Amino acid sequence: MNPLTAVILAAGKGTRMKSSRPKVLHPVCGRPMISHVVDAARTAGAKDIVLVINPEMTAIKDLFGDRVKYAYQEEQLGTGHAVGAARSLVDPTGEVLVLCGDTPLLAGPVLAELINAHRLAQASATVLTAELADATGYGRIVHSATGAIERIVEEKDANPEEKAIREVNTGSYCFDAQSLFSALERVGCDNAQGEYYLTDVLPIMRTDGQLVQAYLASKPILTQGINNRVQLAEAEAFMRSQIREHHMLNGVTILDPNSTFIDAAVTIGADTVLYPFTILQGETVIESNCIIGPSVQVKDSTIKEGTQVRHAVLQEVQVGPGADVGPFTNLRPGTVLAENSKAGTFVEIKKSYVGPNSKVPHLSYVGDAKLGNSSNIGAGTITCNYDGTKKHVTIIEDNVFIGSNTNLVAPVKIGHGAYTGAGSTIYKDVPPGALAIERAEQKNIEGWVEKRRQKLSCEKSKSKLE
Repeated sequence: MNPLTAVILAAGKGTRMKSSRPKVLHPVCGRPMISHVVDAARTAGAKDIVLVINPEMTAIKDLFGDRVKYAYQEEQLGTGHAVGAARSLVDPTGEVLVLCGDTPLLAGPVLAELINAHRLAQASATVLTAELADATGYGRIVHSATGAIERIVEEKDANPEEKAIREVNTGSYCFDAQSLFSALERVGCDNAQGEYYLTDVLPIMRTDGQLVQAYLASKPILTQGINNRVQLAEAEAFMRSQIREHHMLNGVTILDPNSTFIDAAVTIGADTVLYPFTILQGETVIESNCIIGPSVQVKDSTIKEGTQVRHAVLQEVQVGPGADVGPFTNLRPGTVLAENSKAGTFVEIKKSYVGPNSKVPHLSYVGDAKLGNSSNIGAGTITCNYDGTKKHVTIIEDNVFIGSNTNLVAPVKIGHGAYTGAGSTIYKDVPPGALAIERAEQKNIEGWVEKRRQKLSCEKSKSKLE
């Protein structure tokens, strides 16, 4: 089998996006749209990936690094010029899959069908086409009497009869490499745009007696390119619906699909239930038998089996099996909740480890801390971890009881089985099994309330006389 190289065109400025970010880097379901295209090409069997970019697009190189090859198009002189820039990186004995970097819905199986049709027909060029109810803005497919492609006419160059054609060019092609680059050498720029159109290689190939054919996509939406934010939102909505359907068919219950948002790279185990307004982002992994939501946002986190998360925000955290999170909980990067632990109502935890069966039930901040097994953190507890210059660690060992409204001034260590009295500020280490109390002496002033009331009454009467 001939080697297959994918050439992905990504040098366009995307001015209609009205953004300083390159168009192909705008995300669709949590990933830059060009990442979806690269993955589709690899799934379809591409051995090498060549991205045609502007030299100034360093962000694209930062994204892919050396996982792909790069060709540079300094001037925007058309799609034919862009493909020509990649010539030295393409195996001349193989095939070339030409794709646009702004078609994130174009899945690998669709491209595999295109390639298979190309090989079965032994064509020099196979164009992926689609039939649209409104073909405005697209190049129209003009067929010969035999059904082969005669030419593709761009919108600005089309006459009224050609504009009535509904079959359009999607911008995706499979070529014989040698035939492609031989034809490109003869392409001119005599058109309304003054550009070198890739589509102009097709009539040249026909003149050379080569087969140029169309492969009609079964679902036109999969070929949709993105040129503005409206189309970006449409692509996002379609891909999200596909993602939700995939998870539901694999055993995940989604109570209200329209209010549930799942990124492309998220994995979810069977018998997990997602309540409304759940947002799962990035590389999140949720195992089986979890209850997530309502109103939960999880990003780049792992949630183990049997966990419940309600009304919470989790980012870059690990939650152990059987844990209980929420409601109204903020788990920040670096946090680990071990098996059967709890982070409850109005709790914030940052870069901390909470051991098995330990609980932070409510109204607490835990930062840069290490909690052992079966410890309980009372309401209103604060780990005072920042001295204005750097962060310090609080260590709470196993079976510790922290009384309500305790301030733990780090660095500090609370030993195994120790207690702290409610309302204490603990700034020294507490030995195992000890009770630490730090409070001012309580005074009860008898009759103070009545005396204050009489004083205020006198002051009020005096002010009226004045």
